[in-house]
Amino acid sequence: MNKLAGETSPYLLQHAHNPVEWYPWGEEALERARKEDKPILVSIGYAACHWCHVMERESFEDAATAAIMNEHFINIKIDREERPDLDHIYMDAVQAMTGAGGWPLNVFLTPDKKPFYGGTYFPPVKAYNRPSWKDVLLSLADAFAGKREDIETQADNLTRHIGQSSQFGLDAGVNFNIPREELFTRQQCDTICENMLRQADTTWGGFGRAPKFPQTFTIGYLLRYHHAFKHPEALQQALLSLGKMLQGGLYDQLGGGFARYSTDEKWLAPHFEKMLYDNALLIDVLCDAWQLTGQEVYAQTIKDTLTFITREMTSPEGGFYAALDADSEGVEGKFYTWSKAEIHHVLGEQAGPFCEFYDVTEHGNWEEQNILWIQQPLEQFAAEKGYDPAVLGAMLKGCREKLLAVRANRIRPGLDDKILLGWNALMVHACCRAFATLGDEAYRQMAVRNMDFLLSRFRQNDGTQAFYHTWKNGQAKYPAFLDDYACLIRALIALQEITGDTRYLYQAHDITAFVNDHFGDGGHLFYYTIDGQDDVIVRKKEVYDGAVPSGNALMAQNLWYLSVVFDNKDWENKAVAALAGIAQTVTRYPTSFGVWASQLLQFVKGTPEIAVVGNDFRERMQEAGNWFIPFRVLIGSEKNQPEIPLLQDRYREDETLVYLCKDYHCIKPVFYIEEIINLIE
Repeated sequence: MNKLAGETSPYLLQHAHNPVEWYPWGEEALERARKEDKPILVSIGYAACHWCHVMERESFEDAATAAIMNEHFINIKIDREERPDLDHIYMDAVQAMTGAGGWPLNVFLTPDKKPFYGGTYFPPVKAYNRPSWKDVLLSLADAFAGKREDIETQADNLTRHIGQSSQFGLDAGVNFNIPREELFTRQQCDTICENMLRQADTTWGGFGRAPKFPQTFTIGYLLRYHHAFKHPEALQQALLSLGKMLQGGLYDQLGGGFARYSTDEKWLAPHFEKMLYDNALLIDVLCDAWQLTGQEVYAQTIKDTLTFITREMTSPEGGFYAALDADSEGVEGKFYTWSKAEIHHVLGEQAGPFCEFYDVTEHGNWEEQNILWIQQPLEQFAAEKGYDPAVLGAMLKGCREKLLAVRANRIRPGLDDKILLGWNALMVHACCRAFATLGDEAYRQMAVRNMDFLLSRFRQNDGTQAFYHTWKNGQAKYPAFLDDYACLIRALIALQEITGDTRYLYQAHDITAFVNDHFGDGGHLFYYTIDGQDDVIVRKKEVYDGAVPSGNALMAQNLWYLSVVFDNKDWENKAVAALAGIAQTVTRYPTSFGVWASQLLQFVKGTPEIAVVGNDFRERMQEAGNWFIPFRVLIGSEKNQPEIPLLQDRYREDETLVYLCKDYHCIKPVFYIEEIINLIE
């Protein structure tokens, strides 16, 4: 038994019975490293990580390997989802040393926490052009004893590099007094689109080569760009990408929900782990696609994905769990794949057309098993095979339900049941978008219930707007990070739009003020960690939009929205300055800065301000979901609200009026949003 048994992270608990003397990150381990003057091994992973499990079985459960680790190192296990701040720092170090990164991340530190060597997966014996884990351990132990000065120099240089790397792409020479319409131009938007399409796979959708990630921010930009400037190629690539993902194995054809990424270009074989954030972000972009095209497949996928979230990833308290593992019974994908014989046993005579439609074969389409995926749309398949499309669709639906019922009795993949503030807020936003788009009251209730949970369970009891990052079994821990706050503010804004409750806006305002005070860098960006957090060797500024949006990009959006609502010039200037400082990099590398790119497009196109005042304001606000209005500010109230300029002096007795404004100058009010939709678009 090591020091992990008292932890709440499922990933750390998976290692609690290893013979390795693991510690969680904390003062006890760090103090022992200083006292004994030993190097620290930090091993970082997460519960749904396939190769993390492999390395545990091969090395961390092996007594001889553990003995070497225990003799020469202070060993620390970190869940990257609990401590993304540490993961970012040490991932940067390993990428600088090796040119690559990933999980498990194994990094060796001096006793003062500075990295000097690292890598990802190491095999138990030399293989894959990688040294064995034991050889790495023994050679580093020798080096630490015999070449200490070289190691300290390497560690100092790496630490300096990490501190400087977060300045990448930030232009300190921008003149922020230039008018906004000159800082951000249509030409930049065009170039962003061109650079995105240059990376597009025009056959199978997506961007770049395998492995393929959903890249929802890129797809979202292309949809908005087409809506703004009528660019058919942008729309075509966005919809092709979504369509191929929805037909592929990346999407769970039986149970709904998306896996993290595809290992091949065709979206057939996913890495089977399902992450909360991917599903939230895909729901967002599917709502965009549905509003823009009205194609039923998008609405149905939103519904099925939220059914999956409700069924498999929602806690009794209303929180959303972090992830589902890729493995069950130690085998990747076993829960999700089928043999042809199994399907025939369950479906009988209906198995023939089902197997043909979903590419199920005797030999399997993936590792002698079958992943259900669709090679051609139902209408096309039905026409070729002589089926009535409606009859075939109903039959396939019944077959899927039967197979899902059988699958429910299998041994399930591991559940990472910790609840993370930022990822939950992303799903709140997705629920808000789903309600606005589809009008299902259940989605609004999901959003309200989860937000109530977040505001009550994650808030620190210090009288401020400080929050914790993670919650499990009644215990919240670790100070929240910039991403957590940025996602929470964005979710509160979205919740006001679907409930008409301006208390959410005031809450968003107060949390934003807190973030400005405690995360601000003295300029126009934010650090990832809160001031006063002293267990990190550098305070990084994250600007990339990766698997989740950059906290800085979301804060620019939040500051802009709230500056309009509360007429706050400081926040407006900060949002503009943040984007101006990175605009050149965004234009050049837009697939790494997709959220920033959409904000740039918003500055070029403008922000419609829609204010609704009167008894029926909630119904009028809800009507906005009938159209794709990507950059709006939408706000409503029964009466005037003097603290909010858009709601000041707008009320007329016995009428509900809709105002379309820009810079607080409003056209003549109308009774329905439909009457001004042409002006908005």
